[in-house]
Amino acid sequence: MNSVEKAIDKNYDTVIGGVELLDKAAEYIRRGELVAFPTETVYGLGADAFNEEAVRNIFIAKGRPQDNPFIVHVASPEGAKAAVSYIPDEAYRLWEKFSPGPLTIVLPKSAKMPLITTGGLRTVGIRIPNNKIALELIRRSGCAIAAPSANTSGRISPTRATDVYEDMRGKIPLILDGGPSKVGIESTVIDLTREVPTVLRPGAITAEMLAEVLGEVVNHKGKVVVAAAPGMKYKHYAPVVPCIGARTPETAEKIASRYLSPVIMGESSFISAITGVPTIDMGTTPEECMRNVFSEMRDAEKVYSCIVIEDFSTKPEYYALNNRLSKSTGGKTE
Repeated sequence: MNSVEKAIDKNYDTVIGGVELLDKAAEYIRRGELVAFPTETVYGLGADAFNEEAVRNIFIAKGRPQDNPFIVHVASPEGAKAAVSYIPDEAYRLWEKFSPGPLTIVLPKSAKMPLITTGGLRTVGIRIPNNKIALELIRRSGCAIAAPSANTSGRISPTRATDVYEDMRGKIPLILDGGPSKVGIESTVIDLTREVPTVLRPGAITAEMLAEVLGEVVNHKGKVVVAAAPGMKYKHYAPVVPCIGARTPETAEKIASRYLSPVIMGESSFISAITGVPTIDMGTTPEECMRNVFSEMRDAEKVYSCIVIEDFSTKPEYYALNNRLSKSTGGKTE
């Protein structure tokens, strides 16, 4: 039986539990099993970053392309030293300002870090999560933990333990429940191995905020051939029903009219202009909308035949959210 068959054959009786199961979760990580755990961004599907077979089983559980790198979670800058070959002063300045928090820093990987963890790249993304359960899991396991989002590849990212259970039931032994994620979208990824620090994936920490520490910072532009960070190359965050972006409330209603049971999602002022169609109010600020978007989308796909969602491309303050929604819709916007 090969590793793929072994991973599929286990058919776990997946358990959901809280901090009382931290020791059990740490034991699972140490012995090469997978554990889902909460962070402030989304729930992660974790394994020992240096255990190649364990990391390979993350790909299997998620159905994830193997050229899509993982982020390695550590509890402190000291914990990053085994994973990377060099830590520049800029990284320490960013950690001092933003960590623990929703920031991933791309650095040169160490010789010890397996290429399977980095998607074949010579760099690795390092993050210190701002979540007590996540940090305690790292400390108790004694491992740097490789962890993408704990969902089937391409699906809506999970921000609740029940979301993880929908996708990972029977595939992993344990889901640590820490309640709803506070940020709601994945971390900002900044690459410090480039000539100019480059944001590969936007998040709650913006390029402007990073520039206050580093000086010049740019957002990645152009077609992605090699995924230097998660979420860059492949379709992500997609519900099981059609999902279409709408630039105006009027357009949203026209799109909705084509479907038997549609719903329209958006920021409060957008939703207030809708009449005669069910709506989901995501909030009044970028922070509220980011925190709510994935959980609301997961709930909506169970009830409605189509999700029409506000297009935020003309609102710079919603840049990170629009990045996610452009992938949810597959670029379909009217």
